[in-house]
Amino acid sequence: MEIESITIHGGRGKDGTAEPVSEVTLRMGDIVSIVGPTGCGKTTLINDIELYAQLNTPSCRRVLINGERPPEELSWDPSRNPIALISQHTNFLSDMPVAQFLATHAAIRQSADRDHIVERTVSFANQLTGEPLILTNPMTELSGGQTRALLIADAVVIGNSPVILLDELENAGIHRTKALDLLRGYRKVFIFVTHDPRIALLSDYRIVMKQGAMQRVIMTEREERLVAEDIKKIDDLLLSLRQRIREGDRLSEEVVREHLQNLGYMPAA
Repeated sequence: MEIESITIHGGRGKDGTAEPVSEVTLRMGDIVSIVGPTGCGKTTLINDIELYAQLNTPSCRRVLINGERPPEELSWDPSRNPIALISQHTNFLSDMPVAQFLATHAAIRQSADRDHIVERTVSFANQLTGEPLILTNPMTELSGGQTRALLIADAVVIGNSPVILLDELENAGIHRTKALDLLRGYRKVFIFVTHDPRIALLSDYRIVMKQGAMQRVIMTEREERLVAEDIKKIDDLLLSLRQRIREGDRLSEEVVREHLQNLGYMPAA
C-alpha cells in the first residue's frame, strides 16, 4: 500500500472534553515532533497511530490513511503494516548474531541483494551510535544505544517502513543531529516523541500535548531554526566532553573554557 498521508481526527482529552486540535494531517517527507510534559499523552498519541485507532481507544481518535479508513489487514499482517514503532523498550528474545538477524529480516522482506542491504543497514546504524556494531555479537549483548540505532536502521533500510515512530530518541545515546540529517534523505513520515529542544526545532512542525489532548500544531519558522543552531553548538560541546570522559580523559575548567571559546561563547583570555 502506497501511503501519501496520515490524518488524525481528534478525540478527547483526559477530562473528557474535545481536543482543541480537531484534525492534523502528516504527509510523506514530514518530520514531526510530539512535545509536552511527562504524562501529557505523547505515547498514547503514537500508540493510536500505530493501532490505526478507530474510536476504539481511550482517546476516541480516528486515524485515516490517504483520507480513508485503513484496510483491516494492516492491523494483523506484519508484512503489510507500513508503520514501525521504535519504543524505549527494546529487549530481544533472540540471541542470534547481529548479521544473522539482519539477513533473516532481509530474506523475509525478499530483498534482492541481501548482503548489500545488510551492509547499508549496518553503515546507517553505525552513523547513529558511538559504539560500532560487531556483526558477530548476539543481539542480546547490544547496548541500549546500539539497539535503538540498529532498529532505526533496520526499519528505514530493510523494512522500508513509510511511517516510523520514535519514542524519546534522546535517551538512547543516539547522535541526534546526525540522525535527523540521515532521515531527511528518505521520503517517509518520521514522528518523534521528545523532550529535546534540538529535535523539536529541527522538525518541520510539532504537536503540543497537554492533559491527554492535542493542544496546538506549531510550524517551525526561520527564527526557531536559528535558535536550533545555537542549541546544536551547546549540544556538540556536551557530546565532546562526554566522549572525552568515555575515553578516560580528565576535564578541567581550562578544557571547558577552550571549548566555549571555540564555539564563540566566551572571549579569549
